[in-house]
Amino acid sequence: MSEGRLPLAESGLQLNFCKTLACDNFGRSDANLYILQHSNPKRPAMVCRECGAFPPLLNNQEVLHELARLSQHHHEGLPSCKDVQCDNYGLSVHTHKDRYHAFGFSGDRQRYRCKSCQGTFVDRWSGSNKKRVFQETMLGLLFTGYSVREICRKLEINPKTFYDHIDQIASRCRRKLADIDARWINHAEQYQLTSNYRTLQPHSNNGVFWFATCDANSGYVLCQHTNYSLNDSPTTLTDHNAFQANCHIVPSDYSAENNNEVNIPTDDLKSRIDVKYQNILARSNVEDPLGNFASFSYPAVGALIRAPYTSYAHYLHILRSLTPSKRVSIYMPQDPVLRSAALTVCLPRIQTGNVDLMYVEQDDHWSDSEVSETIDVVLMGWWRDRWAVTRQPSGASKGICYLAGSNPNASHWLKTASTEQIDFYQERFQLLFESFINEPRRKLRPAGIHPLLDIFRAWHNLCYQDKHGQTAAQRLGVTDVPMTLKCLLS
Repeated sequence: MSEGRLPLAESGLQLNFCKTLACDNFGRSDANLYILQHSNPKRPAMVCRECGAFPPLLNNQEVLHELARLSQHHHEGLPSCKDVQCDNYGLSVHTHKDRYHAFGFSGDRQRYRCKSCQGTFVDRWSGSNKKRVFQETMLGLLFTGYSVREICRKLEINPKTFYDHIDQIASRCRRKLADIDARWINHAEQYQLTSNYRTLQPHSNNGVFWFATCDANSGYVLCQHTNYSLNDSPTTLTDHNAFQANCHIVPSDYSAENNNEVNIPTDDLKSRIDVKYQNILARSNVEDPLGNFASFSYPAVGALIRAPYTSYAHYLHILRSLTPSKRVSIYMPQDPVLRSAALTVCLPRIQTGNVDLMYVEQDDHWSDSEVSETIDVVLMGWWRDRWAVTRQPSGASKGICYLAGSNPNASHWLKTASTEQIDFYQERFQLLFESFINEPRRKLRPAGIHPLLDIFRAWHNLCYQDKHGQTAAQRLGVTDVPMTLKCLLS
């Protein structure tokens, strides 16, 4: 580490620059443009000389390590080349069909050959599922609120067998979704996405955040990740230092810093937005929501990843899966942990003008069918973000803050931009599985929730029907009929 330089770029990736779009230094990673200090961890390590913004430093290599972790989980169990020396290693047959060809069968399971290394492998979930009826019953009990202990007693199995089945079901679900994800990504004319994050276990205070992104219109969930790794170990680094290895991992002795978080009012939208800015600025790292915690309990096993690293990797994973030439719109709630990651990762798209990024906040009783009143434009927060806020005769309000793009038409985005679909998805998961995710023993052992998230994503996308009898996949136009649990597990 030395004074006056930024963390080194890794594989052409440099994420450290001013995040203020109107600033001349936006997207520029010349260390001379910033005031840099590494001696006082309680002060910003990087301050823009032009606008005074203080984006936290990131270790580019560790962001790529986090991206590899998230991508590995997203594709876990999918058929792909197993040779670590091969260019096709880890690339699924379902999303990279041109890299493989069918090579007979092993029993009733499809075998493939890699065109690069000529290695063969089997799609373990392509054959019939002999345990389908049992797994269908088990999922039915889980979805209706039975605890793991009650399910084990009813089905006369032990907990290990239960979790083994959950892992198998999750792998089948990822396989089902891989084909449909690719179908949507390849055939969509543009992508309108909405993202959000929230604590995975609301009553645990264990710092595990759940990031998810879906299609803003249909609610089809593209991907989801958490900042928890079962296979890593916590570090002993007291403070985040972007020049050190493993700095993306939260230390085991981390203690909560915020005891004075301001309660967010619910009656006035502008007041809510203003108080959120106050809470964000109260964090030692404005991009890390862990700074809002008044109490904290480190997970008993595994390691916690600093939320900004997961957020940046989450958007890198998404952008790398989408077609570069197609326009992307991303709607997100007001928080720099999403804003900074999306702005940074979308820099090439911002420069070519094929992206729209914006904050969206609205009252719960907002109705898209109701005519709204005059648009009020206000500058809010330390960043002086430009918010366009409108109010309906019923009293409901909605605001958007256009962050980046070439189409800052406030009236258009107030009618179309929304985070309702991703909010509904995350709220429904936590409602359906409230007893499961908040079991006392699981509060510090969140690993068992990961397979359930994969299962729920498949069920939500392919099986759950709205009041019109359509699933998210049908609304997106990638399937014709709802899928039953029987079909999902076959």
